[in-house]
Amino acid sequence: MPELPEVEVSRLGISPHLIGQKIKQVVVRHKQLRWLVPDEVHLAEGLRVNDVRRRAKYLFIDTDAGSIILHLGMSGKLRIVNSDTPVIKHDHLDVVLTNGVCLRFNDARRFGACLWQDVSEPEIGMIAALGPEPLTADFDGQRLYDLSRSKSVAVKNFIMDNKVVVGVGNIYANEALFIAGIDPRKAAKKVSKKTYLALGDIIKEVLAKAIEQGGTTLKDFTQADGNPGYFAQHLRVYGRKGEACEVCASEIQSVTLGQRNTFFCEQCQT
Repeated sequence: MPELPEVEVSRLGISPHLIGQKIKQVVVRHKQLRWLVPDEVHLAEGLRVNDVRRRAKYLFIDTDAGSIILHLGMSGKLRIVNSDTPVIKHDHLDVVLTNGVCLRFNDARRFGACLWQDVSEPEIGMIAALGPEPLTADFDGQRLYDLSRSKSVAVKNFIMDNKVVVGVGNIYANEALFIAGIDPRKAAKKVSKKTYLALGDIIKEVLAKAIEQGGTTLKDFTQADGNPGYFAQHLRVYGRKGEACEVCASEIQSVTLGQRNTFFCEQCQT
């Protein structure tokens, strides 16, 4: 599943091709994605793309009338192609520009989404309820500590709560907790202030490094048969059940927390 770094790399990959260009047509081949694609997305036709923004894992294609909002779901991919490029299976939506370039959305499982945010309307509820972005000054370890004091939930589930902070998905929660030396099963309220202050910085570092690693894939967004939005990176614990810990050589363990696979080292994460 694409997480925040993958979505940010997607934004970086498509932005230079969209910003400043005029939208000729929005082609919707399958209206039923995670939610029905609203007819209002066609209000963007004839308008200039002012910006491409990201909020959590949502991408906003901004125009004067409003924004086309895209979410990659579990399997969504974005590609920049010529508008006459043959459509392949699961190509559900195109944003066609007047210069002949096309942003194409492919989603095999259809858990992705295309929504519309009108410039004159309040922010969509699901987006308004989101917590701060992790790579901004609005998020730090002090926030984690303050919000955790009454939380009995496992600390891993706590830092994955989008109301606490957005974008700390399963992969990066596992990795950050390993680096911080925190047992992911520990109750959030039992983690010390000192540890949370360190964890806040580690979350920022882990996500920033992942985005930097993803920069090597930016060229893939102009490949019709590419696989943009996903990239290889070095993971210390995620997906490594039964393998040796890189720090102490103990066997990496796995449990299920909040219906998600959780990987950790019992020796390093105490």
